Amino acid sequence: MPVSSEFVWGVASSAYQIEGAASEGGRSPSVWDTFCREKGRVFNGETGDVACDHYHRVEEDADLIADLGVNAYRLSVSWPRVLPDVTGRVNDSGLAYYDRLVDALLARNVQPWITLYHWDHPAAMQERGGWLNRESADWFAEYTAVVVDHLSDRVQHWMTLNEPQIFIGLGHLMGDHAPGLKLTRKETLLASHHALLAHGKGVEAIRAHSKSESVIGWAPVGDVVVPVDDKPESIEAARALMFQVRQPDGNWAFNNPWFADPVVLGRYPEDALNQFGGDAPEVREGDLEQIKQPIDFYGMNTYSALFARMGDDGPELVDFEPGVPRTTFGWAVVPEAMYWGPKFLSERYKLPLYVTENGLASMDWVGLDGAVNDTGRIDFLSRYIAQLERSIADGVDVRGYFQWSIMDNFEWAEGYKMRFGLVHVDYRTLERTPKASYDWYREVIARGGVALPAPC
Repeated sequence: MPVSSEFVWGVASSAYQIEGAASEGGRSPSVWDTFCREKGRVFNGETGDVACDHYHRVEEDADLIADLGVNAYRLSVSWPRVLPDVTGRVNDSGLAYYDRLVDALLARNVQPWITLYHWDHPAAMQERGGWLNRESADWFAEYTAVVVDHLSDRVQHWMTLNEPQIFIGLGHLMGDHAPGLKLTRKETLLASHHALLAHGKGVEAIRAHSKSESVIGWAPVGDVVVPVDDKPESIEAARALMFQVRQPDGNWAFNNPWFADPVVLGRYPEDALNQFGGDAPEVREGDLEQIKQPIDFYGMNTYSALFARMGDDGPELVDFEPGVPRTTFGWAVVPEAMYWGPKFLSERYKLPLYVTENGLASMDWVGLDGAVNDTGRIDFLSRYIAQLERSIADGVDVRGYFQWSIMDNFEWAEGYKMRFGLVHVDYRTLERTPKASYDWYREVIARGGVALPAPC
């Protein structure tokens, strides 16, 4: 069934992945610039120095976004482009760039949805301890205030942090992402607490400095767990596992409740505190009140899911069947994530939801006929959006969907080998070629949904 005419259809990107111009316009190095220059950190030694050269192609790319018929574009602001020294000196040239981008979008009737932190804090901040320094929350609040002061006369929609589970788990615990640290569990838990404080102080800064009515959320990611069948006990098992902190001795960070419970409910989950024991961070008086600032929506970044059932000893995960469809990233294709994920998150946190990222890495190239026929992406998105529509039809308050991503881009430690875009980018010439999925998504938006029967 078609979704409401008020539904927000969008596409998304992030600053470091597409902007390029890494040393132009007064921008200082980010933590990802330094990480990319460490041998063996990024596939093929690739960097975001040029990326998609979006910095120099604002008008061209704004046309590509607008021609889709979307009414929103999720972008991020580069902290080192705005406050090159972390705090203090404001880089007017950096703000002028975001002026151009925001104005180009609005001129085409596309609303900018701004993410304030998508992993690229200034390298100078890392030299001062990064997220391990409690002052990082205040630094983030100052940066947020500068951006909101400057852009909120035209921008109403804001997100504080993107995927703290990743920049903490992969960046500080596993060492696979910038800043490339392999810290103890105690240290990473402390860093996560400071990041959540930054979220809370960032929300306060948005509300204090906004020149127009603001709509504020965040964009976390965590395991979506779906039932292996429709038995009530399987559904309960999936719900329980989706809100547990598993892998306490491994990458504990890829979960929902450790991050979302403090933000929305004002408390850390008791079972996790018991697991972590003395490794749990010191929570000072007023911290949880600071973190739990009122937000207007919950952003859900979702690509895959796990399966669960009720075993003899309680809820348990179920292995994927041999040959399960997988993206080129190796992530299993589980469209049901778009039904059960919103349902479970809505039940627990009772906030309106936006799907702030969803898409796949696929094997795309320009064919001999000059076209990019990414039929796999079309099939993937058809299945996932159909399940999202099923969730909405069952009463879940989902108000928008942002496809990741508008164009192929720098995929972090994977460099340029993963292609997520609706638009193909030739990284030698920087030529943009809309893929078959681009035209398909435009038709979906025009008719208000995928117009496919949602599997039950």
